[in-house]
Amino acid sequence: MKIYCIQNLLQIRELVNNMKEEDFVNKLEILSGSSIGQHLRHILELYQCLLDGTATNEVNYDNRKRNLRLDSDPAFALKTIEEISEKIFNLDSDRCLSLIGSFSASSEKKLTIQTSIFRELAYNLEHSIHHQALMKIGLSALQLSHLVDEDFGVAPATIKFKNSQISDAIATS
Repeated sequence: MKIYCIQNLLQIRELVNNMKEEDFVNKLEILSGSSIGQHLRHILELYQCLLDGTATNEVNYDNRKRNLRLDSDPAFALKTIEEISEKIFNLDSDRCLSLIGSFSASSEKKLTIQTSIFRELAYNLEHSIHHQALMKIGLSALQLSHLVDEDFGVAPATIKFKNSQISDAIATS
């Protein structure tokens, strides 16, 4: 699981490396007024919550720091991607964790759910892919779709299914 998360973060790093700062911070109507940088900040902060939580065996995604520098400073975002990737690489076990959160906008009640580091890495990877799909919509609006490949923001199961359909079509022709 660790390698898949790192590969995904490297894919995002490549995008940020190839973007102009003004495109990174541009708030787009098609993204409900958010920027590609803001979607990246959200991805990175969830990983940070998980990694910080490994010290206490408790993770709470509600307690994100919301460091606005991550969505306004591409160089800082790139540095943060490197730091997160290194920390993920150095995780040494799949310990149990408690996931703590208030899962309702209308209630302050916090729930605790038993989980594990690797399960939360899987969640973060899926969450990242979801936000990458939104980023890809923003790239399209900016006419920058060429900065990512067609699989950016697409779930691995969808990619495998699409490839199997192509293989089946080739085999039957």
